[in-house]
Amino acid sequence: MKITSVRTHILEASLSQPFAYSRAWYDTRTAMVVEIETDDGVIGWGECYGPARITAAVVNSVAPWLIGEDPLRTDHLWQMIYARLRDHGQKGVVIQGLSGIDIALWDIKGKHFGVPCYQLLGGALRTEVKAYATGLYRRKSGDPRKYLAQEAADYADSGFSAVKLKVGFGVDEDAAMTHAVRDAIGDHVALMVDANDAYDAVAAIRLGRMIERHDISWFEEPVPPEDISGYRAVKAAIPIPIAGGECEFTRYGFRDLLTSRAIDIIQPDTCAAGGLTECKKIADMAEAFGVRYNPHVWGTGIAIAASLQLLAVLPTHTPTSLSPLEPMLEFDRTEHPIRQALLTQPIEHVRGIVQVADGPGLGIEIDRTALKRFSVA
Repeated sequence: MKITSVRTHILEASLSQPFAYSRAWYDTRTAMVVEIETDDGVIGWGECYGPARITAAVVNSVAPWLIGEDPLRTDHLWQMIYARLRDHGQKGVVIQGLSGIDIALWDIKGKHFGVPCYQLLGGALRTEVKAYATGLYRRKSGDPRKYLAQEAADYADSGFSAVKLKVGFGVDEDAAMTHAVRDAIGDHVALMVDANDAYDAVAAIRLGRMIERHDISWFEEPVPPEDISGYRAVKAAIPIPIAGGECEFTRYGFRDLLTSRAIDIIQPDTCAAGGLTECKKIADMAEAFGVRYNPHVWGTGIAIAASLQLLAVLPTHTPTSLSPLEPMLEFDRTEHPIRQALLTQPIEHVRGIVQVADGPGLGIEIDRTALKRFSVA
C-alpha cells in the first residue's frame, strides 16, 4: 500500500454571537482537515490545531515527501518529517501540521487492519470516557454573573460532572465569576478555571488564593507557557493543581516540562503536539513522572475522535487504586457549526459520558457535503 495523495481542507463558519477568552474574541470558527489517500482506495482523516491557513501551507509543503510512501510506517514517516524540518520547526505550526498528517495515517492504519486505532495503540483500558464541559466564555452583552451561572447550571443539569470556566479578565472579576459559577452548580460538580496565559505569577497566585475555597479541580495556564519558573512559583504557592501544556510540542518539549516539576496535569493537544504517534509517547513519559494527562481538545469531530482513541489507552491517574481516577475528555460546548456537521454520525455525550468509537481507524465517517459547504476557496 502506498500514499497517492495528500489534500488539505481549510474550513470556516461564522458564529451567531461572538465570544471571548482572556486574550481574544471569536466571531468565526475555523478548522484545517487533512485527507490522505492510498493506492487501494483507503482514505485517512486528520486535523491540525492552529491557524488553518498556516498549517495547510505546512502540510502542502510536506505532501510531496509522502507520495509513494507506505502509510503504515507511522513512526518512520513522523521521524522523517521531523528530521527534515528540525532546523525550522521543533515547535508550533510545523508540529501542528505534522500532527494532522499523523492522525490521518493512523486512521488509514486502523482501516487497513480493520480495528480501531486504540487496538493498535495497545488496547483499550476503557470504552467510555467521562467528559467535562468547556464553555463559560464572555459575551458582548449581559451580566456575566447571570449568564455564566445559568450556562454552568445548564451543563450540570445535562449530566456533566465537571465544567471549566474561562478566567483572565482581572483578578477581582475572576474571583467573583468563580463564586457565581460555584453557587450555580453546587458542590457535587467539579469546577476548573482556565486563564489562557493571562497573568504573571504574582497575579495568578493572588487569584488562586482568592478562589481556592471553591474547591477548584485545576487552574489551567495561569501564566504564559514560556514562564516555567512562573509555573513553579504558582504551583508552590497555592493548593490548587496546576495544569498546562496545550502550547507545548513533542516528547522533547514535554520532557523539559516534566523534569521541571512545574505542572500537576499536562494537556497536550493531539492535533498539535505530534499526533497519536507522539502523544502516546508523551503519555508514557507522564506516567513515569507521576504526572496526570488530560488532553486539550478544541476542534471538529475529527479532533474529538482522535482524542477519544488516545483516551481509551491512557493509564489511570491512580494506577494502584481499586477506585481509579480516570482521564477526562474536554468536550467543547461553544458554538461550532463545523464540529458535528463534519461527521455523518456526530459524537455526543449522554449525561456527561462519551463512548469511544470502535469502528476501524478513528471510527468516524466524513460528510463530504458538509466538507464542501464549509470549505474556504
